[in-house]
Amino acid sequence: MAAISLSCTVLPFTKLNLSAYKSHPFGTSKLTVSTSTVAAKVLHSKTTDSLPSIITELEKERAHSKEEDDQNERETNTTTHENERRLSDIWRELHGQDDWVGLLDPMDPLLRSELIRYGEMAQACYDAFDFDPFSKYCGSCRFTRHAFFESLGMAQNGYHVSRYLFATSNINLPNFFKKSRWPKVWSKNANWIGYVAVSDDDTSARLGRRDISIAWRGTVTRLEWIVDLMDFLKPVSANRIPCPDQTVKVESGFLDLYTDKDATCRFCQFSAREQILTEIKRLVEKYSDEELSITITGHSLGSALAILSAYDITETGLNVMSDGRVVPVSVLSYSGPRVGNVRFKERLESLGVKVLRVVNVHDVVPKSPGLFFNEHVAPRLMKLAEGLPWSYSHVGVQLELDHKNSPFLKPTNDPGCAHNLEAHLHLLDGYHGKGHRFVLASGRDPALVNKASDFLKDHYLVPPYWRQDHNKGMVRCKDGRWIQAERPKLDDHHPEDIHHHLKQLGLASDH
Repeated sequence: MAAISLSCTVLPFTKLNLSAYKSHPFGTSKLTVSTSTVAAKVLHSKTTDSLPSIITELEKERAHSKEEDDQNERETNTTTHENERRLSDIWRELHGQDDWVGLLDPMDPLLRSELIRYGEMAQACYDAFDFDPFSKYCGSCRFTRHAFFESLGMAQNGYHVSRYLFATSNINLPNFFKKSRWPKVWSKNANWIGYVAVSDDDTSARLGRRDISIAWRGTVTRLEWIVDLMDFLKPVSANRIPCPDQTVKVESGFLDLYTDKDATCRFCQFSAREQILTEIKRLVEKYSDEELSITITGHSLGSALAILSAYDITETGLNVMSDGRVVPVSVLSYSGPRVGNVRFKERLESLGVKVLRVVNVHDVVPKSPGLFFNEHVAPRLMKLAEGLPWSYSHVGVQLELDHKNSPFLKPTNDPGCAHNLEAHLHLLDGYHGKGHRFVLASGRDPALVNKASDFLKDHYLVPPYWRQDHNKGMVRCKDGRWIQAERPKLDDHHPEDIHHHLKQLGLASDH
């Protein structure tokens, strides 16, 4: 009878014990859940059920639970052993020195943590972006760069933002840009599209080098931007990016977004390209006596910009220091589209750029553009189609994830869910290799998945699209009226500093 009494005691807490924080994939103890399960069976069993059969069922549940606990303990011990390696000793391997051979299947724990860390830096672009058309600051960053990570609760990441990046809306990708409905706004033609950050001294010591990171924002309008792709390849040299091979081509919309500018706009007087190149030049010179890395990250369309800027940095030779040392350049891409043709892929690889693309197999974005002529086509046919303006090829190494493997996520036909960056980070946390059970390695909160989606199973009781600005930015003034709070002006874009480095790069003739 003691066994029956125990089951009835825990029965009222059955639903709580099945919440996201006690569920099986975390690898926590299953005793409470198992007992509750048996209690539920007791409750619904016929009155003729005998006590021995109930005890037998309880023993089976406990035996099954013990087997799973033992497996979890073995996995935990393995992970602990792997994490004893120092990140500072193997950072080059984690950033693609050997093209991630042997690190993806099974999944290397340190690589997983690095992918999540850089993915969160890309996610910060969404969390900091003002996309509310009723805000007069729509299209800008909600925080000053000096308080960027602190404002997002990410002060522990150990980086400081050295420059914000802006782009002009006068391009063929209108869905990438957000505009305010206010007549008087911070800028009529600019959008904030990302940032350059540098690791601080303590973090650099832990990482084994001073890391210069570039994070690009993707779109905030779900997948509407795909229809804006002209699906037309254009030589990179057509937009004044130096390239010895005229057959190296990229998607025209990406290229225009990266290189266009507006002389009448304080933020877009210089193109995103010029902002990136001058800042990288400044930082490489500033830390010339240290070991450096350049790590570029982005999600969705931001992934395309990450790959394009990595190519530009290496093609221009900014990663080659005055003493001949070469700064490794790597791209950690999340749910990115194809960027260029096969000649672009070959040129990028010859320049030494390492690209790791994290994709969800059910996401449509990595499958475009180039739906018909791409890297999956037979080489002979691809060779014939090489000159066509819609023949594309992915670059780098691909890490495939599958959201159907996560017990936290519900079945859905919403393509936005399969494309969601927080969902990708959740899948990374539970991925241990092909055919391995999905178990969250760090216990990263699954509630983050629903920050900007409706993807978690309903019984976890996490509201969809839960991340909101407090009162949507409205504050109560002294006379009792509710108004939008004023923000500090973005006065630290330093166009003079950019112009100085543009002269040194030989790019100042355009101004």
